[in-house]
Amino acid sequence: MNPPQEQATLSGTTGSATAPTIKIFVGGRWVDSTAKTTGEVRNPATNELLARVPMGGADDVDRAVKAALAAYPAWRATPPVNRVRPMFRFRELLEKNFDDIARIVTREHGKTLDESRSSVRRAVDNVELACGIPSLMQGLGLEDIATGIDSQFFRQPMGVFAAITPFNFPAMVPMWFLPHAIACGNTFLVKPSERVPLSQMRMFELLHEAGFPDGVVNLVHGAKEAVDAILDHPGIAGVSFVGSSPVAQYIYRRGAEKGKRVQALGGAKNFVLVMPDADLNRAAQVSTESCFGCAGERCLANSVVLAVGDAYEAMRTRLVDEAKKIRVGDGSEPGVTMGPVITAAHREKVLGYIEKGIAEGATLALDGRGYRDAKRPEGYYLGPTIFTDVKPDMVIAKEEIFGPVLCVMKANTFDEAVEIVKRHELGNASSIFTSSGKFAREYRWRVEPSMLGVNIGVAAPMAFFPFGGAKGSFYGDLKAHGRDAIEFYTDKKVTITRWF
Repeated sequence: MNPPQEQATLSGTTGSATAPTIKIFVGGRWVDSTAKTTGEVRNPATNELLARVPMGGADDVDRAVKAALAAYPAWRATPPVNRVRPMFRFRELLEKNFDDIARIVTREHGKTLDESRSSVRRAVDNVELACGIPSLMQGLGLEDIATGIDSQFFRQPMGVFAAITPFNFPAMVPMWFLPHAIACGNTFLVKPSERVPLSQMRMFELLHEAGFPDGVVNLVHGAKEAVDAILDHPGIAGVSFVGSSPVAQYIYRRGAEKGKRVQALGGAKNFVLVMPDADLNRAAQVSTESCFGCAGERCLANSVVLAVGDAYEAMRTRLVDEAKKIRVGDGSEPGVTMGPVITAAHREKVLGYIEKGIAEGATLALDGRGYRDAKRPEGYYLGPTIFTDVKPDMVIAKEEIFGPVLCVMKANTFDEAVEIVKRHELGNASSIFTSSGKFAREYRWRVEPSMLGVNIGVAAPMAFFPFGGAKGSFYGDLKAHGRDAIEFYTDKKVTITRWF
């Protein structure tokens, strides 16, 4: 078995074996980008240079869109039962290469192997769902809407779609979109994060091996120039995005102005509400896993524990005790439970939030700033950090830190806690820990976040349910995967028929 880097560089690279320049995938072939500059892909655990990524722009996007447009008529005319046959083969190839993909994710992102495997499994779940497109894509009909007149609607693909995806789940998030879009009969373009392109490249090698026709799936690299080219290109019918809320709002506005369908999943500041009647030991354990999993770099991390009444004192002690059990290090090593953050610059950003929390008067109950890995001093490590005595108006309580920092806040009553959650401008996910069905139902009824957990730390919907937030955490109408994906990637054509 080849090492992960070799697996990732079989087709789509050129140049030095130690730091190859990766290629783009257009029209069924790996080709050189026209980009004049490159960025670096580094292993966050070691600072090792893994590859150079071309910072492509409008030329690369246009080449990919033209290939996708050329492939669209024949692919759209392919019966759904035939379109999913290479999807079944892709699913089998993902299973065969499961651990290799997970190791690539850990190497380019830094998360632990268990976390990487879990994310690849979620990717496979979406591919499996798309294999059912002959049933999922069915329309509806009614005979005799009037005497002798029947009506039906059919779902039809729309053309070329694109996905702009984030760094935190490089193998999983593109699969929230690509399988559903192409199973519906569209062709597709992915622009992964320039920080973590290698796992997606490996998956595109497998897509090609699975037998999808040339041009049905395409891959480009780059940053804002490539994003703007996707948003502005007249050949693209719609765009899917996951990232921070300010960028999500930008994506939604600019894409919609160009007449595209847009689903833009933004950032989060997720609250976990803990009632005094909860299993406090379990709540502390699960909340710690939720906050510090993937080093806090996930949109479903519960980064604020909002403890009600007597639960506050008990929770802040238990949370610190649980966080001290976390073993920080290289995610590829057995026993490590939290890896580094994605870049040195992001580490500095998180450190800035910690300094801000201290300045605002929060109590630093656990300080992770001093963590150093003796074997990997160049890695981008932080230890788990916990603030207590946090107030709702503090910056650390309002802004998405996207790192291993947990805020612990007190509310005197359930109603006060609900109002704190409702006042926040973001509404991605939230959880409540309680033994009361009444409180659980009230919480579900009253708060806005669209993904809700009851005694669950990470409220991550399965592939057959919609994924996406509310308020400033989501821009659009239809969310990711589930039945919303079928709605997003198709148009409904209604026919009204009378025969004489």
